[in-house]
Amino acid sequence: MTQPKKRFDLARLMFGILFILVMIVVCLWVVRPFILGFAWAGMVVIATWPLLLRVQKYTGGRRTPAVIFMTLLLVVVFVLPFGLVINSIVDNSGQLVDWVGKPENWHIPKLAWLNDIPGVGRRLYRNWQAMTADNGKVLVASVQPYAGAATTWFVSQVAHVGGFMLHGTLMVVFSALLYAKGESVAKGIRHFALRLAEKRGEAAVILGAQAIRAVALGVVVTALTQALLGGIGLAISGIPYATLLTVLMFICCLAQIGPSLILFPAVFWLYWSGDNTWGTVLLVWSCVVVSMDNFLRPALIRLGADLPLLLILSGVIGGLLAFGMIGLFIGPVVLAVSYRLISAWIDEVPEPTDELPDLERDLNI
Repeated sequence: MTQPKKRFDLARLMFGILFILVMIVVCLWVVRPFILGFAWAGMVVIATWPLLLRVQKYTGGRRTPAVIFMTLLLVVVFVLPFGLVINSIVDNSGQLVDWVGKPENWHIPKLAWLNDIPGVGRRLYRNWQAMTADNGKVLVASVQPYAGAATTWFVSQVAHVGGFMLHGTLMVVFSALLYAKGESVAKGIRHFALRLAEKRGEAAVILGAQAIRAVALGVVVTALTQALLGGIGLAISGIPYATLLTVLMFICCLAQIGPSLILFPAVFWLYWSGDNTWGTVLLVWSCVVVSMDNFLRPALIRLGADLPLLLILSGVIGGLLAFGMIGLFIGPVVLAVSYRLISAWIDEVPEPTDELPDLERDLNI
């Protein structure tokens, strides 16, 4: 006796899919405050996992002391520098706004060198003298409100970076958990990838880990090396606030601006103050530190994966605009992982053979 054919229930399928989508949206909404912190923690743990294993080896194979050491290292390297800069700017914000708002602090330069410009120099100089007549009170009065507003806006934006400190704290907490249970988490991710796309899924996970490590080596290690060497030069040369300037230099290096924004003004300050000897020493040292990223960053990136430098730069700038300061770390990693996965997918295309039709001949080109 033949059994009746089972009727396809379209409504049941649609409601099942709808229920799954609703559950996904709700789960994402619940964990939304922790997504950036957890993603940042995953990138950090993947990049520093070999260091954890080395520390664990020195601690007699015990995981707990190694996890504590790595957690403290993350606090020192990531959380404290940014917190120091933010607190310093916020604490001095009132003095900065007051200084900008006082006309006596504005000094209008004479710009006599405009006369030496051929053709238009004299006209430019006369116009400048007309604008700065009466000790420049008219010019200062017109610019002062905008300068004060711009300064206040900048300080307020820096004060809002407290969200970055929150994500940094979450990153440290999640990193400690991932360090402790890293093997189990990695096994679960690989099993999920296998279930999702079989061997291709597992290969994608491995490629992503390689890209994350390449970005960490190329961007973070290079920035840290340049900042430390530049900070040593500032401290030896007698530059005040060398620690704060070193932290700012580290942030500039992460943003791919480079250490020159901090080092060369310090060199100018030494020459201006009359210390020519240390000014020359710091100038030579600054040239060495600034040129390091030309060979150190490409070499470190290629240790993990062969990634274009333009991709890293785009990721840093785009990540900064999209996610704020935390985007300095997330942006290049996202682009690097996507680039590696797309490249691997393209490389799976078989090489063209003679048996394939000649496109140019068929199109009569």
